[in-house]
Amino acid sequence: MDGTTGAETLQASALAARYGAAAPPAGPWNATIAGLLGHRSVRGYRPDPLPAGTLETLVAAAQSAATSSNLQTWSVVTVEDPATRAAMAEIAGGQAHIAECPLFLVFLADVSRNQRLGEAEARALEGLPYLETFLVAAIDAALAAQNAVVAAESLGLATVYIGALRNDPARVAALLGLPPGAAGVFGLCVGYPKPGAEGEVKPRLPQAVVLHRGRYDAAAEPAARRAYDAEMTGFSRRNEMAADSWTQRVIARIGTVRALRGRDRLAATLRSLGFPLR
Repeated sequence: MDGTTGAETLQASALAARYGAAAPPAGPWNATIAGLLGHRSVRGYRPDPLPAGTLETLVAAAQSAATSSNLQTWSVVTVEDPATRAAMAEIAGGQAHIAECPLFLVFLADVSRNQRLGEAEARALEGLPYLETFLVAAIDAALAAQNAVVAAESLGLATVYIGALRNDPARVAALLGLPPGAAGVFGLCVGYPKPGAEGEVKPRLPQAVVLHRGRYDAAAEPAARRAYDAEMTGFSRRNEMAADSWTQRVIARIGTVRALRGRDRLAATLRSLGFPLR
């Protein structure tokens, strides 16, 4: 017997799944960390409805996330109308899971509520038009959504973020009836995964690339990136995806303006939606 416990074996397996050969040494471990390391995006959902109260529970988890200065500059919209779902799927490049998941949420950067507060109190909120305020709202929305994702996965549900709603934020705003000062920053599918839809845990960059101790140091990056490229190529082949390396995917995603699929106009669109971004 080597003295390895079941928990240690599970931890080693989870770290290996996430990092491959570059797995960091074992450290503290519990069910919460295990759930976080087991996260994967799922793009196929059963039609089964969610248990009563699930939406409200997820929103309670979302509202328990940190929020800058307690401004709470985010909101979330449930998209229930099939025609609206279909339009969202079209905006996102034909992602069918938007239409099939039992719960589809759009998280908003929303400063309109605070704008209404200022109007009700007859106070000009001079900080609202600035980039900082939009950035706070977008970060608040992301923190809230990630809390909801962690809660959903703890309940045995699957999720996937839909950043492609930013292909056309103006159309998303029109579909949802958003006021000036509110914009969809991403969507979120929630539901029970179809059999076989979960796939493997996707490898991440080695910690040597993202963890800097004391000062930023990219010396380890070239070798670590080459190793990660090999990990991602193998992952892609095993999961019947185009066998591209991570380097190739990064270049394909941001190598041309065309690859942004309209998001190169995001600043102008946000200004039209009530975010001056000064």
